[in-house]
Amino acid sequence: MLSLYAISDAKWIKIKDLLPGREGTVGTTAKNNRLFIDAILYRYRTGMPWRALPKEFGDFRVVHLRFSRWSKKGIWKQIFSQLIDDADYEYEMIDSTVVRAHQHSAGALKTLQENGLPNNQAIGRSVGGLSTKIHAMVDALGNPTRFCLTPGQAHDLQGADVLLPEMVGDTLLADKAYDADDRVRNPLIKKGKTLVIPPKKTVKNPPPTIKNSTKPVI
Repeated sequence: MLSLYAISDAKWIKIKDLLPGREGTVGTTAKNNRLFIDAILYRYRTGMPWRALPKEFGDFRVVHLRFSRWSKKGIWKQIFSQLIDDADYEYEMIDSTVVRAHQHSAGALKTLQENGLPNNQAIGRSVGGLSTKIHAMVDALGNPTRFCLTPGQAHDLQGADVLLPEMVGDTLLADKAYDADDRVRNPLIKKGKTLVIPPKKTVKNPPPTIKNSTKPVI
């Protein structure tokens, strides 16, 4: 069962030389980087609490502490960047999802990130309580290529403002929430992008769903 959630050999080869604690680097040599990666994948893919982590991965407190250290050092971001090098940019898709935040998370620091968004762990308060919204771009295979976090009550366009300027693919697929001329359509059309975004019902003169395209979009 544990092997079902383990990192593949191909992906391990791509990231193993990025990880701290590997042989030949300064500092303490990690006991088993691959087992640690598998522990993190298992925990997040099953959604279990840290305390329930199988003993095969070691003491859950040690695993959690190491996970936190890697997060602060930006190791996970480096791994993510390495794994998206071979993304399929035939087209890209953007969307968001809201996740509930635990009530104990309300005391996060209220500072700003480099992109100007609040660095309060992206926790907001709405009718449903504390929540975070994950905005993500994915490639043609559905693999994530970029993402950002905002408070849960933020509009989808707030994530689009951060993610779309770095769009690589020639075609964007999105839902009606991204039907905005000034923030989505016009900037991308100027760059020669093709848009597949259904217009909102309230738009009196909706633009064509597909623009600047010389080939059929399936």
